Amino acid sequence: MTANKNELDSTVATASSTASSPPSTVDGFATPPTSTSDREEADKDKKQGSTSWRSIYTSPPPVKQPYKPSECLEDIPGMAYALELFLASHMVESEEYCSKNDPKMERVYFATGYGLIQCVKGLMSYADEDILAGIEHTKHGNQIAQQHRKKTASFTTRLAGYVVSSLNTHGVGFIKSMTDSERHAELTYAESLFEKALLGIVYSGDWLAFIKEALNMRTIITIYRNLYKWITTMDAEYAASHPDAPVKEDPSIDHHFRSGVYLGAGMSTLILSLLPSKLLTIVEIFGYHGERKEALEILCKAGGWTKDSNEPSINTEEEGLRRSICDMALLVFHLVLSSFTFEGVDIKMAQKIVDWNLKRYPDGVFFLFGAGRLSLIHSQPQRAIKYYTHAMEVQSQYRNLHHISYWEIAISSLALWDLKQSQDAWKILQQEATWSKAIYTYGLAVCLLELSDLESDKKVREERRKEAVAFMEQVPNLKQRIAGKSIPLEKYVARKARKFQLQKGRLALPALEIAYIFLGIAHAPRKFVSEKMLPEVRAVLKRLEACGGDTKKYEGGQGYWDDYCLAKFLEGVCLRYIAYPDPDAELEADEEVGIPKDEAEKGALEAFKFVFEHGPQIELDHHLVYHAHYELGRLLVSQGDVEGGKKHYEMILSGRYLEVGPSGRKGKYSMENALHMRTHAAMEDLPKPKA
Repeated sequence: MTANKNELDSTVATASSTASSPPSTVDGFATPPTSTSDREEADKDKKQGSTSWRSIYTSPPPVKQPYKPSECLEDIPGMAYALELFLASHMVESEEYCSKNDPKMERVYFATGYGLIQCVKGLMSYADEDILAGIEHTKHGNQIAQQHRKKTASFTTRLAGYVVSSLNTHGVGFIKSMTDSERHAELTYAESLFEKALLGIVYSGDWLAFIKEALNMRTIITIYRNLYKWITTMDAEYAASHPDAPVKEDPSIDHHFRSGVYLGAGMSTLILSLLPSKLLTIVEIFGYHGERKEALEILCKAGGWTKDSNEPSINTEEEGLRRSICDMALLVFHLVLSSFTFEGVDIKMAQKIVDWNLKRYPDGVFFLFGAGRLSLIHSQPQRAIKYYTHAMEVQSQYRNLHHISYWEIAISSLALWDLKQSQDAWKILQQEATWSKAIYTYGLAVCLLELSDLESDKKVREERRKEAVAFMEQVPNLKQRIAGKSIPLEKYVARKARKFQLQKGRLALPALEIAYIFLGIAHAPRKFVSEKMLPEVRAVLKRLEACGGDTKKYEGGQGYWDDYCLAKFLEGVCLRYIAYPDPDAELEADEEVGIPKDEAEKGALEAFKFVFEHGPQIELDHHLVYHAHYELGRLLVSQGDVEGGKKHYEMILSGRYLEVGPSGRKGKYSMENALHMRTHAAMEDLPKPKA
């Protein structure tokens, strides 16, 4: 998986050369289309002359020297060019362009823009050194923006502003009194503070640091709210005074400023909409709200995205500087956060955004990630792996970005039940990546375990098992803390690793269980579920059933009911997805799964009921009971029994102990918060009663 060195080492003459270059190949095959109609769309573009995605730059824009703060807005074209280089996977060239034209980092747009690039780099790689570098650069950019902001009035003047509107020093009136440069400085101040706070929250190791950055968020939200209110006020005034104007936006507000305000206002509102309802109630006391529909509409405004058109209404000539970042924010919501929430998720919109941006950046690693995630959501893991592989080949400058591809390949391989390929990806992550050594090591260990059971060569089998045991022993000691708290997934794998040791080197179906946790079963083609995953489950069930209920006949009497309930749970999950594939799955026209729908439905229902019946006999894996209620709820809703599904969701959210014994009533169960998030999302997604 090495990159094309000649391509990457060549000098980047223009950003447009990257945007217009033909799709490259991966291992001898062309980069797959992002949708079945991609080639048709490309042909249509050629016929209709649609080139809304083409770069406006034929050469690097000049940067005026020396720098004058009053002329700071003249740096925007240079920063836009640098951002194009970055998004086209020429990261180092982008950084060098910024450093060359502003070595002191004293220009507000170069300082804050460079900070934004470092922030994206840190969040995508999750490496400590990148996050720390991002914090420093965004902090510096924030200081430069502060120097360019409108000076704060004295206390007396601020007090008088509440009485005399002409002296207003807050809100829309204060924004209106600024010059264009001061408004841009206010915007860059807010976004650099937002980036620094975001990186600080990710990196912080204690609650004090977490609270400090959270308080900064209040300042950020207030600034963005005032800026957005000013734009809407100006637009309303313009529309009222120009009733015949075809566009109802005030043309005196430049598109770079608009895109920045849309990014900030949309992102802050979207983040608020993702908060738990209890916390959101507290936030609303301060006058903030998290209307998700509004947040997504604001982010779409930057590119002119609508449900009615596959093409954005805003082209590269008319776009604002932050348009691409707004697109990336939308993709993160629709393609990543959709794992935990359903409200507002629009896969078709994500498809449009990915398609258009891949025309613009065919080798853009971030949009290749988006195309890969889209493919996985469409239950096309083979296609997803090709995109992730291509993302690694086109970019070797930031090795840490490869780790995103390896993570996705590990999960996509589990969806294909290709344990060897998944193991290879986990191994690279375990050796190189820093986000969660515990999860990477556990993923590697369980793949080795399962592969050792399939190995016919006794020597190879023993070597794999020995290696798996060594990795399992490491897992509990690799946990880390973020903002003073353990990562739930790490706590889960640590518990499983301890169970492995307790059971003298044994776990039932560990790879398939993490495939479920990471939605690998949900996004697996039904053929792989029925022909590869289900036989694994039923082989374990056969061994369990052979004991005739006598727990002493099974593995020395250890973990009988835990393994039985796990196997029945996974059987139920597999059968549910055979009966009702994910709504966004692209099914093969001639696909045959060998199990009739009604048989799969009946089998899934019986499997989940088995878990409820024997849940009180589970010794350690009590979470299976709660996840079984969630999966049964999804099954019932799919069958049209909305009230039945809602009943099971409410049981989970009630906080009551369900069908668990005394050992399951001693505290929280594994992945409880994540399950509650998914259950809340499922409740929000229930069909609304007809009026």
